[in-house]
Amino acid sequence: MSSVSSLNSLLSSTSGIDISSILQAATGSSSAGIDVTSAVNAAVTAAQAPETNWESQQSTLQSQSTALTSLQSATTTLDDDVQALNSIVGPLSATLVSSSNSSLVTGSAAPGSAMGNDLVVVNSLATTASWASNTLANETTDLPPETFVITTASGASATITTGNGINTVDDLTKAINGENLGVTASVINDANGSRLAITSNTTGSAANFTVTSSDPSFSLTQAVPGANASLTVNGIPIASASNTVTGAVPGLTLNLLGASAGTQVSLSVTPDTSQASTAINKFVTDYNALIGQLNTQYTDVGQGEGVLASDPSVRNLQSELLQSVSYTATPGTGTTTTVPNLSSLGITVNSDGTLAVNSATLSNSLQNNFSDVQNFFQGSSLNGFANTLDQQLTNFISPADGAFTVDLQSLSTQYSSLQDDINNFETNTITPLRAQLQASFSQAEIALQQLPNEIKDVDAELGINSSSNS
Repeated sequence: MSSVSSLNSLLSSTSGIDISSILQAATGSSSAGIDVTSAVNAAVTAAQAPETNWESQQSTLQSQSTALTSLQSATTTLDDDVQALNSIVGPLSATLVSSSNSSLVTGSAAPGSAMGNDLVVVNSLATTASWASNTLANETTDLPPETFVITTASGASATITTGNGINTVDDLTKAINGENLGVTASVINDANGSRLAITSNTTGSAANFTVTSSDPSFSLTQAVPGANASLTVNGIPIASASNTVTGAVPGLTLNLLGASAGTQVSLSVTPDTSQASTAINKFVTDYNALIGQLNTQYTDVGQGEGVLASDPSVRNLQSELLQSVSYTATPGTGTTTTVPNLSSLGITVNSDGTLAVNSATLSNSLQNNFSDVQNFFQGSSLNGFANTLDQQLTNFISPADGAFTVDLQSLSTQYSSLQDDINNFETNTITPLRAQLQASFSQAEIALQQLPNEIKDVDAELGINSSSNS
């Protein structure tokens, strides 16, 4: 069989390859031979049609995965919002503490603290014990030979003798601080000279200490004794080693700033309506963002349906969100509520499923019926609207078996399977075909290049003079 015949046989047996088109593209109407590279590439491109289809499917899967990941993120954000609204330490449990005399007492309350008013009278503040020496010319002045004994209220003591390396007030300071007695020594320099000062590290009578010295020429005198704060809270006497008082009222921390015996200071604990309003508005904003993404899968005007329009999980989420906003709280037996649903908070549903907030209505509910607002979201035992929506959203975003998690795993598996098909097809079909075509087209090219000489030889044998026939 000739080279040309072999080539025709090969190409005729290759399914899906348009031989005429390949040769026309490779040789041209006036070409004397075959462009082997063009011919091989044209044939391989035709044979790669299945890969093109698989790659198109991969592109669709990638678009679906991207859109689904975005939905999963938006759903997680909304779920974080409702979990915060359902938390006993979240924005609906935040409090504010106002003082009738902030120069004497301020306060802060832990989340969930009882609302109400407490009356505080500060008789005296807790003080820090301190001692100071008489004045030296400067901090490098030599100290006289002397022995100091520092004794704490708990009975711990240290004896320090000047001389032998402890020669100046600066040396004495370092020696005292090295004893770890719960006091701090320092040098005070002013217009009169240098002095040694020793202060306790904490306030209160338990932090008091004494200092004795053997030489009155350089002795220390107590400037302030350590003492506990004295106050009354709702008429009950309280002693506190610190000016930050806890435990007098559950959840309430008192900050004592001044003393005025007989002056009552009212501390009022109220809900932090600003935090609550911010959290509720964030919930609405993030709900609308999620609904907006879901809507584009079905109502993308001018673009057709979105890539997830056929995903049942996406449709189910849209349906559950639209149903969730119709939630109605059921008060306990014998009780009523001014906030049974979102509408009573001033949150209404638009025609596209998004929510709108009437700020005035929301503010009024928070200011005048805060407990009803809290009960709507949290229920009697964290089983209200926020918990209900949280459970619905978790069904979609749970890392273990959420619908979106399963969908994304499936898309990833399908994408990988298609990539395996592409890789296998390239290895087992396209690579051998390219080599076979390269060899066959090259052989055909050689045959075509030799054809003119073969024709001349035939003409010569037949006695045909090609020049006389021209």
